[in-house]
Amino acid sequence: MTTYSEKVGNKLNDLLEKTYDAEKGFKKAAEKVDHSGLKNYFNQKAQERYDFGHELKTEIKTFGQDVDKGGSITGSAHRTWMDIKSLFSSDNEESMLEEAIRGEKASVEEYSEVLSETSLPSSTQTILMEQKNKIVNGLSTIKRLEDLN
Repeated sequence: MTTYSEKVGNKLNDLLEKTYDAEKGFKKAAEKVDHSGLKNYFNQKAQERYDFGHELKTEIKTFGQDVDKGGSITGSAHRTWMDIKSLFSSDNEESMLEEAIRGEKASVEEYSEVLSETSLPSSTQTILMEQKNKIVNGLSTIKRLEDLN
């Protein structure tokens, strides 16, 4: 039988894995764009996800659970898709922005899912709400960047 701590740990590890994926994706996007505003945005988002990862790891350890390392298959596929899009797209930066928006919307849904389906401890809930809100705020920034592009 799975304990409460294991359930919380598993859900947080799933989010952590996707956080690593997002960090790698943002780093890759920053390497591929020339627009300085986009490059700064992608680098900032990569750092934000790095910070999210450390917060999640600390919370996972609080529940005495092991921290999973590495990235998810979905994240690798997403980064591969970004690579393919950048090769074939004549408007490279716009494609990267579209992918970033899609990825951020998916992240918001994942956070919402974890927050809604689990009776999380208040410390975990606070961390996840803060991270989700930062992603939501970042979406409005990226949409503004898309208008400038």
